[in-house]
Amino acid sequence: QRECLASILNCHHLTMILSLTSALSADMRRVVRQSKFRHVFGQAVKNDQCYDDIRVSRVTWDSAFCAVNPKFVAIIIEASGGGAFLVLPLHKTGRIDKSYPTVCGHTGPVLDIDWCPHNDQVIASGSEDCTVMVWQIPENGLVTSMSEPVVVLEGHSKRVGIITWHPTARNVLLSAGCDNQIIIWNVGTGEAMITLEDMHPDVIYNVCWNRNGSLICTACKDKSIRVIDPRKETIVAEKEKAHEGARPMRAIFLSDGNVLTTGFSRMSERQLALWNTQNMEEPMTVNEMDTSNGVLLPFYDPDTNVVYLCGKGDSSIRYFEITDEAPYVHFLNTFASKEPQRGMGYMPKRGLDVNKCEIARFFKLHERKCEPIVMTVPRKSDLFQDDLYPDTAGPDPALEAEEWFEGKNGDPILISLKNGYVPGKNREFKVVKKNILDNKVTKNTENSSPKSEAKLDEILKEIKSLKDLVSSQERRIITLEEQMSKLAL
Repeated sequence: QRECLASILNCHHLTMILSLTSALSADMRRVVRQSKFRHVFGQAVKNDQCYDDIRVSRVTWDSAFCAVNPKFVAIIIEASGGGAFLVLPLHKTGRIDKSYPTVCGHTGPVLDIDWCPHNDQVIASGSEDCTVMVWQIPENGLVTSMSEPVVVLEGHSKRVGIITWHPTARNVLLSAGCDNQIIIWNVGTGEAMITLEDMHPDVIYNVCWNRNGSLICTACKDKSIRVIDPRKETIVAEKEKAHEGARPMRAIFLSDGNVLTTGFSRMSERQLALWNTQNMEEPMTVNEMDTSNGVLLPFYDPDTNVVYLCGKGDSSIRYFEITDEAPYVHFLNTFASKEPQRGMGYMPKRGLDVNKCEIARFFKLHERKCEPIVMTVPRKSDLFQDDLYPDTAGPDPALEAEEWFEGKNGDPILISLKNGYVPGKNREFKVVKKNILDNKVTKNTENSSPKSEAKLDEILKEIKSLKDLVSSQERRIITLEEQMSKLAL
């Protein structure tokens, strides 16, 4: 009987343990959120794949100092007597010679640069000299230094620290300066089309377009986040004291229309917050991180809804997944290294290696070099991972500049990365009207082309006659030398 009782008790204990374990595992499943990005890991490339011996700019401004596209990496550098940036083809790794050509047309330090999303050879730069310049880089990179931009955009009265291209309309560029103004340009005509004044009482920290470029969001020194309709020139939504701390904030649009902000608490803790633009009274969520004083630069991937936070002066990159279920922002992991970062470039999706399951690539600026960091999702299969690579924004614009200024909107034209992105032939960037500087030189630009052609013919004739003169003089010298030699004999 005792043995029978003991076996019954054992069975009872066993069933209790089994039910407890199944309950625990069910709880664990609920606690450990399923995500394909949980195992994303970052890895810095080998030394020979870095860009070495670059004097990265020391200017005190919280921009990324680096811009990347599938062809080039551009880095703002120290330059004596003006402002300059390097443009290197991606394959030009190793030590960069001190005499390597630069883009050096600004008379003051360059503060921000941004590649055009619709033409991989066009880059815009903003500077302390109060101007915005747009440059066309030769297809294979620079051979000699470039000091003549395609167009100069003049309109700001103080230094220009923010440059960002429209995501879907061709040749539409936004600039923001320390004059607290935002100007939206039609780069194709060189004209300032929209000027947003009196909206920001203090320095603008950053500006970001939404997915289709119909709205912008801004972070300002007055601690307010604003959502603005630039064509109606109205503030759609505003949140005062989005972050209580005095240090700089950042605000970016997510693909669902929500706004993600980084900033500081009153106790100088770094924060990450998510806001619904329909109701900005309270944030959807706030994450407090650490008490470092570096500004957190957010880089967002709309395809995977992963946001990467790179702190200036930090030596790490934190990344989070954004979902539509509470708590909305889910910490994934941290890529840690030893050296602090001076700036950071972020490769567009179409420049990544899909065969290696690469979901992001950063270009980390050290004091004297640029180091690529690759973010990968480990997968056993060699097949194309379509869950990691949904169709992404391609290089074709959805609208022309004029259409956008007239009020039209267009979502990004998507491309598949299944066969790896193959770049098409870039159209040459043309400015329809001459820029303001050229107008000062020639008043009547429209009638100047026949005159200039005639002038060119005249110059060519003169060069030919000079060449003929030089060759006849050479023949004369040779005959005289022969006569001299005969006399000497």
